[in-house]
Amino acid sequence: VHCYRITTLISNKPNMKTSAAAILAVVAASANGASAFVAPRAAGVSSVVAAPASSSALSMASSVDDKTEVREYFNTEGFNRWNKIYSDSDEVNSVQLDIRNGHDQTIQKILNWIEADGDIKGKSVCDCGCGVGSLAIPLAQMGAKISASDISDSMAGEAAARAKSLGIRNAKFYTSDLESVTGKYDTVTCVDVAIHYPTEKMAEMVGHLCSLSKDRVLVSFAPKTWYYSLLKKVGELFPGPSKTTRAYLHEEQVVRDALKKAGFEVTREEMTATNFYFSRLLEAKKVA
Repeated sequence: VHCYRITTLISNKPNMKTSAAAILAVVAASANGASAFVAPRAAGVSSVVAAPASSSALSMASSVDDKTEVREYFNTEGFNRWNKIYSDSDEVNSVQLDIRNGHDQTIQKILNWIEADGDIKGKSVCDCGCGVGSLAIPLAQMGAKISASDISDSMAGEAAARAKSLGIRNAKFYTSDLESVTGKYDTVTCVDVAIHYPTEKMAEMVGHLCSLSKDRVLVSFAPKTWYYSLLKKVGELFPGPSKTTRAYLHEEQVVRDALKKAGFEVTREEMTATNFYFSRLLEAKKVA
């Protein structure tokens, strides 16, 4: 199910009236155990806690802890919650529905790009952090050869089950963290996963995605701007009842620089912003 309505479009330079309204929304959401910055493949409605003020202070052990937290969360409580959000289930609250809408918009923007290009049939696609197959399954239905992975065995298993129920045979789903994915693919996608990567790991992650791609990379992330950072800080003042994973915002220039360093050039870009979902989407092509 794809929803195209943007509940609240927030620019990078909103006016004060819009800012105040959005901050109030963050407070209201946080009081109900929601995060204002939610990347659905990588966070739960009540699962995001604040990243440390100084990202550079994170040790390697902290990075491992992040990965462990994400894996454990999405194999248990997080899977149950997000499986409902990524479905037609009516068992979602208004915040979760808003996030579903935002995520659907990001997915639809990617599908619109690919449909407009008209050349995905028969091409290989690697979807890193596939969740329950929100992107991988429609790409397979468009004729792409899909290799999709997720750090959560529960998520990857659900994606495989959904694909099987639709009679899809040109897609494989397996369990793996992003760093362990190997191979070469025409297109590599990584949607709403970067929220779990500390700042100092972001460039490395983007570089790895590029190393897998022969032609194109599609990556989304929660952008770090003064406005979104403020919303995040306000949300931290009202912790929800169940906190299991950290949330990291990323400076867009860091992502662009990493793509350029790997030999890729940004060709298309989009921004999706609802009340509780903020995601910057970049498409980059390999420079000949």
